[in-house]
Amino acid sequence: MGFLAAAVQMTSIGDVAHNLSTAERLIEKAATRGAVLISLPENFAFMGPSEREKLAMAEPLDGPIITRLREAARRHKVTLTLGGFQERSNDPERPHNSHVVIGPDGNVVANYRKVHLFDVELADGSVHKESRHTMPGTSVVTCALPAPVNATLGLSICYDLRFPELYRKMVERGARVLLVPAAFTLHTGKDHWEVLLRARAIENLSYVIAAAQFGKHNDKRVTWGKSMIIDPWGSVIARCSDREDVCVAEIDLDYAQELGKGLPCLTHRRPDVVEKA
Repeated sequence: MGFLAAAVQMTSIGDVAHNLSTAERLIEKAATRGAVLISLPENFAFMGPSEREKLAMAEPLDGPIITRLREAARRHKVTLTLGGFQERSNDPERPHNSHVVIGPDGNVVANYRKVHLFDVELADGSVHKESRHTMPGTSVVTCALPAPVNATLGLSICYDLRFPELYRKMVERGARVLLVPAAFTLHTGKDHWEVLLRARAIENLSYVIAAAQFGKHNDKRVTWGKSMIIDPWGSVIARCSDREDVCVAEIDLDYAQELGKGLPCLTHRRPDVVEKA
């Protein structure tokens, strides 16, 4: 017997109050459907048109945004994962992009700071230089949760998805539920989003929960959406349609374990060869 998890899909804008009201509504919807682990996408609280506005929204973990969602977790007795939050760092010009986990008692139980920063110039003409305004993290983070979840989570954010070594390290530490909250661009998402998510699930024999932003956020930003939950065989078992919504699926770690017995590729690894190459 497993537990129910939800991926929340949002179209966040440059209005924190609006976004948090939407997040609370969708958290309640997911909790009503029985989800005990609910994942919000990257930039759930704010997606404004300028980096300067984003910098102004940076807060410590005891600021009003996280405090409000701690209350939501406590109210619904669920674990929330907040997939991309501008956490104040020691550099006022470069906050962290942080993935915060809140337990059903309202306490913060883990915090991952995004390691891989999105510095690209895409063929559609869009330019992204996340490192100019974001302090990179320096740690791989997993989070062991008690019942009813009773699983170890592996935390990541968006662009991290392109770096399989990060997820393998989390799996080595016991993670079997990999969280990939994102705000994937339309240009890359249409070709790469699902392919990469399913690959991470298959190669790690793990569930993947991918909460995403969707649609037009402002004149400068459109995201792909397609939030989904994927099982360890690589099958998409829940998916959001093209709107703000939630998708819910069962996470059955016994099933993951059985798959591992039939296809024990994780035990066939040769780090003694590969890591010396």
